Parts: sequence; C-alpha cells; structure tokens
Amino acid sequence: METDFKRNKWTFGLGTIGRDMVYSLISMYLVFYLTDILSLSNKAMWWVTAIMLSARVFDALNDPIMGVIVDNTKSKYGKFKPWILIGALGSGVLTISIFFDYKVSESAFIPIFAVLYLLWGILFTANDISYWSMMPSLTTDAHEREAIGSIARICANIGLFAVVVGIIPITEALSGTGSGGFFVFAIGVVVIMWVGQLITLLGVKQPRLVLKTPEPTTLSGMVKVIFKNDQLLVTAISMALFMIGYVTTTSFGLYFFKYAYGDEAMYSIFALILGVSQIAALAIFPKVAKKFVRAKIYKNATIVVVIGYVIFFFAPMNMLYIGIAGILLFVGQAFIQILMLMFLADTIEYGHYKLGKRNESVTFSIQPFINKMGGAVASGVVGATVILSGINDAKTASDVTSQGLLMLKIAMLIFPLICIILGYILYSKRYIIDKSLYEDIIKALKDKGEIA
Repeated sequence: METDFKRNKWTFGLGTIGRDMVYSLISMYLVFYLTDILSLSNKAMWWVTAIMLSARVFDALNDPIMGVIVDNTKSKYGKFKPWILIGALGSGVLTISIFFDYKVSESAFIPIFAVLYLLWGILFTANDISYWSMMPSLTTDAHEREAIGSIARICANIGLFAVVVGIIPITEALSGTGSGGFFVFAIGVVVIMWVGQLITLLGVKQPRLVLKTPEPTTLSGMVKVIFKNDQLLVTAISMALFMIGYVTTTSFGLYFFKYAYGDEAMYSIFALILGVSQIAALAIFPKVAKKFVRAKIYKNATIVVVIGYVIFFFAPMNMLYIGIAGILLFVGQAFIQILMLMFLADTIEYGHYKLGKRNESVTFSIQPFINKMGGAVASGVVGATVILSGINDAKTASDVTSQGLLMLKIAMLIFPLICIILGYILYSKRYIIDKSLYEDIIKALKDKGEIA
C-alpha cells in the first residue's frame, strides 16, 4: 500500500501540469487575446463577454449531471479514467480551435466563438470532474490526502505559472504581436496536457476503498447529495467566494502591468517570483498541517492575503512594494487553495456517513462548478472593466485616464478582497469537520463495513 501511495502521489499530480496550463490559457488570457491580439471592437467584446458568462453558467449547472454520469460509469478501467481520456482529447482539440485566427468578420466570428467556447467548457468539465474526484478514492488517510493534494496543487501551479511567465515572451518570439504566436502556444500546452494525462491514466493504481457496490445515482439522488450535505454547501459557497476573488485578481495581471505599471515585460518577472513563492508555500503545507489545525492555518492565511491586498492597492508603481504585496497574496492564497481541496474531499466521507452513500464525482463536480462560476464572474468583471475604463480603446498606458486606472485597481483588488473575506467568515461560522469529527466518521464507516 505504501508503494501504491508513493506511485499515485506523483502520477496523479503530474497529470495536472498541462491541464492547468490549458485552463489558465483560456481563463486568464482569452480576453486579452481577443482585445489586444484580435483587436475586437467594443460592440463585439460586449457580445463575447455575454457569451462567456452565459456559457460558463450553463456549463456550471451541468457539472453535477456530469458527476452523476461519472459516478454511474462502469468499465474495466474504472469510472474515472474513461472520462479523463475523453475530456482531455476533446478539450485539447477545442483549445487549439479557439486560438485559431479564422480571419472572418466580427459578425461571423461571434457564433463560431460561441460554439467552440461552449463545447470546450463541456469537455473540459468531463476531464476535470473525473480527474479531481479520483483523488479522494486513492486514500481516506487525512495526511496522505494532504500529501497527494499538495503535490497535485504544486503541479497545477507549475502549469499555471508556466503560462503566466511564458506567454508574452514566447508568443512575441513566435510571431511578434500577431495571432499566430498564441495559436502555436496553444498547440504546445495541449500537447503537454495530453502527455501529463497519459501519465495519470497509465500510472495511477486505484485501491479498493469502498467495500459495498453503491446503487446508481439518480438525478433526484444527485440533488440529495448536494443539498442534504450541509458541509458540502458551506464548502462550496466559501470556495466560490475565494475563487471569484482569486481568478479576478489574476485575470487582471497583464492589463495591470501594461496599462497601470507601464511595462508589460515586467509581468513575466513578477509572475515568476510569485509562482516560486506559491509553489514553495504548497510544498511546505504538509509539514505545516502536521503542526497546526486547519482552522488556524486558514485564519492566518486569510490575514496574510488581506495585508497583501491592502499593500498592493496603496503601493506606488514601484516593483519593491508591488512585489512584496504579490508574494503575500500568493503565499496566503496557496494555503487556502489546498485547504479548500481538503475541505471538499472530507465532505465525501461526511456525506457517506450522513446520507448512507458515497458519491465522489457528484461531490467533486462542485469544484469545476465553482471554478466556472468564479471564471464567469471574473470574465464579466474583467470584460466590463476594460471596456468602461477605456483600456480596450487604449494603445499604451498614457491613453488610460486616472479614473480608468482607479476603476482597474478597485475591480482587481478591492472586489476580490471582499469576496475572500466573506468566504472565510462563512467557513469560520458554519464548517464543523475538524480532525476529531473526521476520525470518528472514518471509524464509524469502517465499523459498518462501508469502507476498508
């Protein structure tokens, strides 16, 4: 079992490097590609913003249904791996298609974009739900979960920051300021995703944790799993508020350095420093978790994030102050990211104990639902802000007014800060699964012969 744990820890985690590269490319840079590379008009951007928001909401509402489909899947390869494969192949092809320059009029481009974006969301969801819901099926040991989750989040952040750091210099080297650089870059990250997912598909060995074969989950059963599990609902709302704040801030990064700081090239350097800081925080999380309870870690991480946001908002355009603020933000957010993953995983056993049925995929369908809702809100905020602030019409930083820059900073820093604080308050008031309760639940499930 120890050998399987070590093998699974790495083969599961490595699978998400390319996945998160693809997700980061779409969620963080698609709007920039449309405004600054394809130079869509304000009218077209309003349409695109509405399409992205609508597609994310539609797709998010379908996430629990996808969770039911995965939970009910029976194959010789298990219920997770077939959908990991289908989702990776389909979303990869669509990612490349989205960044292809069709050289058509804006009126023709908008329906093409709408179809591709909607299909991308559906297929990436199939991969995302099946991938992440596999994690809690690998072990019920809290510390082993923290170790697997930490490696996976480190790999996810390596993928994220590889895109953040590399996208500007690589795309410009490939094609100057043209669209071809983004297209080639998209092909590259998709290939990396496919290689990583192959490592997971071939390398992960699932133990038999559940001793009783569960009955198929119905749509009414899906509703029960979500709404009767009070801790899942608390985690979902807290996680959604955090993700809205986190994704909104990161999505503004390139705009901030181009139009507020005035030096687009510094964005990659800034991102590299933050990426190393965040990955280092994730690497030490398992050791920190052995010394402190999760509630204390979450509280202190939130305090660090608040300090970072306040410094960033009032900082002059000086990299020393901005860099310190950024490090505080991303170190704190790294701890919250992994904590949210652990909170969500623990609600599976809580739901199993409370409702009498184990549903990994329906439970973990909440994660992509939250990510999409966070991405939808972030895309809406970013899209509206770059239009209303005048950034979409600007060519350089000097073209943006002081009022436009203030609007950018409020949307990038104040709105996310409020969301993250509200998420922590909800958690602190309503989340009850601590170490003692979790251990009691595991013991009860074992005594009943439900799990090994």
